[in-house]
Amino acid sequence: MKGWLSALRGAGAVIALAVAVQGASMASASTAAPRAGHAFLTEAKRIVDAAARPAAPWSGPNSGPRAQPDRHIAVVAEDLRNGGILGVVDGLLQAASVIGWSVKVFDAGGAPDLRFKMLSNALASRPDGLILVGGDAHALLPGLRPFEQRRIPIVGWHVAAKAGPVAGTPVAMNVSTDPLEVARVTALAAIVQSGGRAGVVIFTDSNFQVAQDKANEMAAVVRACEGCALLGIRDIAISRCEALMPDETRALLARYGKRWTYALTINDIYFDYAVPVLTEAGVPAAAMGMLSAGDGSESAFLRIRNGTFQTATVAEPLNLHGWQMIDEMNRLIAGEPVTGYVFPVHLVTAANVEADGGDRLLYDPANGYRDVYRRIWERP
Repeated sequence: MKGWLSALRGAGAVIALAVAVQGASMASASTAAPRAGHAFLTEAKRIVDAAARPAAPWSGPNSGPRAQPDRHIAVVAEDLRNGGILGVVDGLLQAASVIGWSVKVFDAGGAPDLRFKMLSNALASRPDGLILVGGDAHALLPGLRPFEQRRIPIVGWHVAAKAGPVAGTPVAMNVSTDPLEVARVTALAAIVQSGGRAGVVIFTDSNFQVAQDKANEMAAVVRACEGCALLGIRDIAISRCEALMPDETRALLARYGKRWTYALTINDIYFDYAVPVLTEAGVPAAAMGMLSAGDGSESAFLRIRNGTFQTATVAEPLNLHGWQMIDEMNRLIAGEPVTGYVFPVHLVTAANVEADGGDRLLYDPANGYRDVYRRIWERP
């Protein structure tokens, strides 16, 4: 937060503005964003350009406990249809193979009634550790208590609004980039692309606190831009995108017409079901910019590469996060503290999508993280 406040205030008092972020999910939060104008756009472009640069050298841990042998890990995934969740699971399976652990994956399929059942099934598998991929740690708390009582360590991915230990829960480490920083970069990128004239609709999922916080932060940045318009915030469950997004997109087109020029979301999956409607309606790709504050799915990379509405995604290093979760779990099993490592925010655009994704259509930073973890675990 401090880094962003200082960066946004760096252009001087002329463009500095404190914006109160209000809402039920954020009792007292604030960010800083300068109002639209030449100085604002210059500073915003500097921040966006910095987020789009190639990955810096490895800044995570370089030491830790050796691989703890013969461990069994249960993984409860919120919904494997979600490209981000699938990418993380793929990464942790790779890392588990290297460290020598067995893994069993339980998929809740985005269904509220299955989340606790999958946790119960995971507990019945008698794991040495539990990894949550997606979901909300506080909402899942009743299902996590039995793991806590049996002293089974828990690591999560995107299960809370902040990276690190999740207060009030037994989750020792939530692996994530900084969600609020992700949201700010996304909103600023839309403002820069529009020249300070974006007409924005934001899509979120209030079932998850981290999603609501991202949406609130994007809204705060858009509201701080005098030449921009926040047309609305739409609450659509990720698990119901396929059913709801087509009609919602049609309704928004009918209501706002050409005023709606940018769509911001907390996850790329919303665009999977909005783009076909836009295409069917004859909306030119140049007339609608789509930016996602999260994940960096294969379909998002394809849309950005092909110029099909989506212009940016703040891509998570999904594979790296999978490896990090295995490392954090290894530390907990060895009786050591987690690292608390947070990977820097990275923006994928048409200008860098080939370098960042290539044929794999996945943001996988070339910083040698696999070799680092192998050395830590002392694995060939």
